[in-house]
Amino acid sequence: MNNTGSTEVETYRNLDFSTRNIHYTQQQQQQQIPLYSTDIETMNYQNQMLYSRPSGQQSTAAAGSVLNGMFAGSAPASGNGAGGGGAGASTGTTNHQTPTSNSDNEVLYQLMIELFSANNREQALAELSRRRDQNPDLGVALWNSYGVMTILYQEIIAIYPLLNPPALTMPVSNRACNSLALLQLVATHEQTRMLLLKANVPQLLYPFLSTTSKAKQYDNLRLTSLGVIGALVKYDNHEVISFFVATEFLPLCLKIMDIGSELCKVVATFIFQKIILDDGGFHYVTSHPKRLHTVLVILSNVINQMVAAPSGRLLKSVTKCLIRLADNEKAKEEMREGITEHLRDSTFAQVLAEDVSYRRLVYQLVIRLA
Repeated sequence: MNNTGSTEVETYRNLDFSTRNIHYTQQQQQQQIPLYSTDIETMNYQNQMLYSRPSGQQSTAAAGSVLNGMFAGSAPASGNGAGGGGAGASTGTTNHQTPTSNSDNEVLYQLMIELFSANNREQALAELSRRRDQNPDLGVALWNSYGVMTILYQEIIAIYPLLNPPALTMPVSNRACNSLALLQLVATHEQTRMLLLKANVPQLLYPFLSTTSKAKQYDNLRLTSLGVIGALVKYDNHEVISFFVATEFLPLCLKIMDIGSELCKVVATFIFQKIILDDGGFHYVTSHPKRLHTVLVILSNVINQMVAAPSGRLLKSVTKCLIRLADNEKAKEEMREGITEHLRDSTFAQVLAEDVSYRRLVYQLVIRLA
């Protein structure tokens, strides 16, 4: 199937997800996030007051004491909210890693305090992102620390006007990606994962996923945003999958699978695979003939695009998607008509010879279609 411009337009026109397309103008952005706009304005004033207190050393010591408790696995419980000290976290941690030293923790919470300074924020974001693997409970500390999540939301929302028309520079993109990397820590931790989802924070990333520019700064933004969503879906939680089905994420995911860079395709296909492995996601994709056809067309496009430059990781993800879709009879009939032709002939012979796990997946798919 040739992926021409007119075909691409028709493909996305046929998505028929019974929902509206997401186009973010500046006015719509303000309508979409009135709560965040109000909170950010209020919190910005409060954060400035906090940061400019005369008793700064006492404030730093108090914050350090609270964060030390969080890093030790005993975050204080408080009322529900969308981050920034508004979420209760249970004690203990399931991430069994080597405990970090007190000096490492001291550096981490000092960097978090520096987020409240406009002059130091960019460097603090970069350094926190670089050190994000030092402590398994950093995501919990970020979520429960006063004002920190609001700062991350600010950093994300601030670049919306640069998306369309494209005006994003690499330094601005890197800064936003550092904020997204910290969000991924919150999305990964079991204590904060569902709190992030219930606060609808992933929807703040959808404008990044809807961009089409192939410039590196936009591709990095899409890839890091997909990383946050991938961290949420990889734990096979039905509520998480239902959220992404209900909030119009699938058309964005399919578009990236079709026209994104190789790394973006790999992550987007992994996310799509996780969605259809869930019974609710599978029913949603296969219950409408046009929707199912569009999905199969895009998977076929992904396969055809790899003929010239095969990717083992992407081939395995696509094959797993086809195996799952083969549970539907209509999908199985359409796959028999030629969608899986390149997977069954010698097109990817080198990958078949080198990767035993991929060879097993292909055999499994052939058996399913027999």
